[in-house]
Amino acid sequence: WPSSKTDVSVLNEKFRAAELNKQKIKNSFCSSILFACKEIFFFKEHKLSISLMSYMKNTSCVCTVKHLLSALTCVEKWVCANIILLLREENTVPFMVRYRKEMINHLDADAVRDVQIVYEELCSLAKKTNSVIQTLKKDGVLTPELEKTMRSCRSTDELDHVYSPYKKGSKLTKARRAKALGLEAAASALINAPQTLDLSTWVQPATQGLSSLKEVTTGVEHILADMIAKDPETLTYVKTALKEKEQDKSGSKKAGAEHGKPKDIEKFHLYFEFTCNIQRIQPHQTLAINRGESLKILTVKVNIPDRVKSDFTWWCVNNRWRPKSMAKEEHKAIIMNAVDDSYKRLILPFLTRSYRTKLTSAAEKESIAMFVRNLRQRLLVCPVRGCVIMGVDPGFRHGCKLAILSPTSQIIHTDVLYLHNAGQQREAEKLRHLMTKYSCTKVVIGNGTACRETETFFADLIARRFFHPLDVSYCITNEAGASIYSVSPEAVKEMPDLDPNLRSAVSIGRRVQDPLGELVKIDPKHLGIGTYQHDVSAGALKAALEGVVQECVSFVGVDINICSEILMRHVAGLNAGRARNITEWREQNGPFTNREQLKLVKGMGPKSYQQCAGFIRIDPQTLVKSSPQPAATVTGKAATKKCKGKTGVKTADSLNPLDQTCIHPESYSVAQRFLSLVDGSVDQIGSAVLKHCVESKIKTNSVEELARVVDSTPETLKIIIDGLTQPPGFDIRQSKLQFSKETKIHLSGISKGSFEIIARYLKQMG
Repeated sequence: WPSSKTDVSVLNEKFRAAELNKQKIKNSFCSSILFACKEIFFFKEHKLSISLMSYMKNTSCVCTVKHLLSALTCVEKWVCANIILLLREENTVPFMVRYRKEMINHLDADAVRDVQIVYEELCSLAKKTNSVIQTLKKDGVLTPELEKTMRSCRSTDELDHVYSPYKKGSKLTKARRAKALGLEAAASALINAPQTLDLSTWVQPATQGLSSLKEVTTGVEHILADMIAKDPETLTYVKTALKEKEQDKSGSKKAGAEHGKPKDIEKFHLYFEFTCNIQRIQPHQTLAINRGESLKILTVKVNIPDRVKSDFTWWCVNNRWRPKSMAKEEHKAIIMNAVDDSYKRLILPFLTRSYRTKLTSAAEKESIAMFVRNLRQRLLVCPVRGCVIMGVDPGFRHGCKLAILSPTSQIIHTDVLYLHNAGQQREAEKLRHLMTKYSCTKVVIGNGTACRETETFFADLIARRFFHPLDVSYCITNEAGASIYSVSPEAVKEMPDLDPNLRSAVSIGRRVQDPLGELVKIDPKHLGIGTYQHDVSAGALKAALEGVVQECVSFVGVDINICSEILMRHVAGLNAGRARNITEWREQNGPFTNREQLKLVKGMGPKSYQQCAGFIRIDPQTLVKSSPQPAATVTGKAATKKCKGKTGVKTADSLNPLDQTCIHPESYSVAQRFLSLVDGSVDQIGSAVLKHCVESKIKTNSVEELARVVDSTPETLKIIIDGLTQPPGFDIRQSKLQFSKETKIHLSGISKGSFEIIARYLKQMG
């Protein structure tokens, strides 16, 4: 085994080299050794218990994290092992999904995030278990049996169930009071050697709790009930029994609910006499019931069949808690009473809480997943490029706010027109003058107040060819969050001289010109695309939304020389500080000429550079526009660029055409070998000639064969092929453009195929 982290890094390099010779590392000995080494260091550093739980039925083996993670996520063990390695090496999800496909078996971003969430939950459980054990050890109440029980807990709920009687400040339980009287030995003897037990000898008339045989018997029953309720095998049995039976969740109108707000009460009328099997209840129903309960409108109950209790009692008395030798009838009666008490007082409430927690957790995950899907769709809408756009924030009394934007989203003109008051013709003439002056042919109308009236106004003008010779069209876009953004610090910093109402019009126009660049400025919770977002875990929702924003921004890619600081901070490997440093470097030293120069930026370490480099583009066209001097060519002599930033770091100053592609710098040498193989050059990137050469080569040789020739993996070579053959400025957002309306649709004009319906967002319903 390695003795230091340096040895692990050496193994890591060998492991990376082994990847080149293995298309899959499912059975890779190197992978197993490396994972084991890093697992030891990780758990040693964080003082975690590797023995989290045993998920295999009828066995006492303790599984490693990767086995447990595989069981909980239904992802293969070797994939789980690799994801754990990548996460510990601080790799981001977008980087893993694009540049480590062979290690994660081509999982998508959502699947990797699911594994990451479960892994973090397991680590959190391990930390909490270790912390609780240390606390109990300090208090002097930890026993080997109690420690074993805690280490076998499968969830935080189970751990809390076992730990709750020992929490400081908590009331002493009946079992702990009985143990304090010394009755634990009697309870143990009742199970292990009942023939030696005589409870009458435990009677102490002067001691409360032991003053009579009845008190002694009751104390023993309480201890046994506690042992039964916290026994892992017993909990496993009762949960298995519940899976085979039908459990219902019911909701009813709470007494006194009439005193609440009538509107709130009416919202929950569907659940006043509602009953549903737990296996069939829908996520949105669970969240609705929880909300009704929190508003004190509904009462909720989990109905567990009586058959479960009878089966459980029979199993305990005749199997798990059966005395190991012949017992008297009074001893059997004690066990029977203890089983009954344990089920009613301890196990049933625990099962109810457990079911409620699981249902809520599953509902929250589905709600968050739906939110993520809707947000991804909104962010990846195809931008409208190369034209002047007018953003319109419609209104009645305060007029319609207009903002005319250049093809690069610069503000050309802002105004307020009163299109729905007297003097419409005068306002229409003013509108025509503005559109003609700035050659504006696209109008974006927000879908807020006065939207339909504003649409009618523009549709009538277009039908009359009022803007001739301009060919004007319009679209309606979702303006949710525009008003909130208009008064945010980011908007004030970006548009300090504009009225907040005019900032909203600018935001509406930019949502069509560059949806991704504009929407990342707004908190996703304000976009109106989620359901029950205030009922789910705020932390989990924030993490999921930040993850999908990072995914979308990274996969689309950013032009480092023109993108905003706000957009840049969402690139994988970057944050607000690094994005600010990149912007400052750009302002002080001019545009970046290649990706290597990112290493000169303060705060950009090797790991940060590795994570972000593949998602950052250096577009030669924007480089020439933003540079006061002509950019260096590839054939030019490399120079060392002196700049304000890191000292002691030297990078080339020449332009590299590969920097405008999705190819990662770590694969540039492979890309050069592949170009030589197909008789191409970097100057031909995106051209029809190079595309023809690549396609011809692939027809005669498979990607797998070519990967072996260039000493790479098929997954990496596919990325290289895409990067070399995609046209300059390629965008993954290839959905249909939004401008297709010139007239309003009337019922009389509806026919099959005459118009399209836009789904704003998806939601759970049933």
